[in-house]
Amino acid sequence: MDRLDRLTLSGMMFYARHGVHAEETALGQRFEVDVDMYADLSVAAAQDRLEDTIDYSAVYRVVQAAVTGERRYRLLEALAQAVAQRLLNDFALLEKVTVRVRKPHAPLNGIFNYVEAAVTRERSGPAAGRSSEAGSAGKASRFGEAGRAGRADRGV
Repeated sequence: MDRLDRLTLSGMMFYARHGVHAEETALGQRFEVDVDMYADLSVAAAQDRLEDTIDYSAVYRVVQAAVTGERRYRLLEALAQAVAQRLLNDFALLEKVTVRVRKPHAPLNGIFNYVEAAVTRERSGPAAGRSSEAGSAGKASRFGEAGRAGRADRGV
């Protein structure tokens, strides 16, 4: 792929029950998520049509479902990985994604702003390098399955 443009969703906040300690999973806490999505957005920029880009409202629903769903993660790294993989699976136009997950109230005996894990994942296999005009296989579409059908509540 010659061109990678970026869309960012920053500061998404969710209440969930992830963590290593029993009180974290029993009481839950706030998690903050940022997502940087990389794709060739030249067609969307030229045509000014939602169907030619990554619908960030659909992205929000996918992230929300991954963070607040039934699956519990012990590590921020595992949660960030799950979000990244889910986004790559659901949005065919997406070539690369960086997901940052923050825990502002981690159980540390000290003063700090937050603990953060960040992962960057790229599309691999037959989907890598295809143009935004290419069709999609399976359930993924350029627009995102969640955006078209409104069903982002599948398990991670």
